[in-house]
Amino acid sequence: MKTPKMRGQAFIIFKEIQSASNAVRALQGFPLFDKPMRVQYAKRDSEEIKALMGAQAEKVKKPQRKLDGLTEGEPKAKQKSKGSTALANMAMIQGTGEMPPNHILFVMNLPEETTEQMLQMLFAQFPGYKEVRLVPGRNDIAFIEYEDDEQANAAREAMQGFKITPVAPMKITFAKK
Repeated sequence: MKTPKMRGQAFIIFKEIQSASNAVRALQGFPLFDKPMRVQYAKRDSEEIKALMGAQAEKVKKPQRKLDGLTEGEPKAKQKSKGSTALANMAMIQGTGEMPPNHILFVMNLPEETTEQMLQMLFAQFPGYKEVRLVPGRNDIAFIEYEDDEQANAAREAMQGFKITPVAPMKITFAKK
């Protein structure tokens, strides 16, 4: 990827999550060419990872989203009248009716072998991390607490869809207040 947008970026693949987590912690802020490194997990699996998992690496076109439910043929006056529902519709677009921001994250779709230590290693790398709470009797969900909403949102955006195992991407929303 040699585009101006990708300049100065690198993607590194690790065989184990533990190794990747250690590298993120060790290299975060490390000075390289007089600038601190910013290290984070990739948002999606690379083509190589998909190929290793045996899945066909096809590029799927993303459906176009309509903002405010408008179509191209509607007059501008009608478009402006719909502005009052813009915030509600934006919430629907961003996460299919997700909860308002909260300092506690609700993590779903976790594999059964997930432990508190695994989640702590993944989420403690983000500023403001407080604690992980697993739900007794439910291995597939957890709560992650941060000091404030912005810090929780940063962690949510970075870890959304992260796969602890090759088959189950995490689904992260804000917890109910």
